[in-house]
Amino acid sequence: GKHIASGGGEDCVTLIWDAESGNLVEELEGHMDWVQCGAYSPDGTRFVSGSDDGTLRLWDTRSWHMIGKSMTGHSGYVNSVAFSPDGSLIASASYDSTIRLWNGFTGETSGQPLTRHEGGAECVAFSPDGTLVASGGRDHTIHIRSVRTRSSVGEPLRGHTDDISSVAFSPD
Repeated sequence: GKHIASGGGEDCVTLIWDAESGNLVEELEGHMDWVQCGAYSPDGTRFVSGSDDGTLRLWDTRSWHMIGKSMTGHSGYVNSVAFSPDGSLIASASYDSTIRLWNGFTGETSGQPLTRHEGGAECVAFSPDGTLVASGGRDHTIHIRSVRTRSSVGEPLRGHTDDISSVAFSPD
């Protein structure tokens, strides 16, 4: 990739860097609290940032202008964001205990929250085919949901004895 994105603390910005030269390309402003996470769309045309202010922001990577309005719906810190493999959806995990889905092109919310993790949701990932979303939380569980039906796929996975800070699907 040509660019590296980094989220800031008290400065509340996302910085975009040229990966080759190390030069600062753009400063994405607008969040009102720490920027905790970010992700590029698979085709690289969009970038989403998530913040402790409870919002997400969707950016056009050609102009670095925000697409639409600030994405609201969470009532706690946004800890993790991910694009679906086809770029049509964004998933977000928040300390408000929910996983939310958003339109990956407009930033509009896509239905009701998927999962409630007691104490907060920490991380989220799409399956390689985009049909499932996995999330991990402070309740030491992993939930798997169908994107299409939004229903649980089996029981929550248990085995961790502390917060779950990352989830990932294997590519096979």
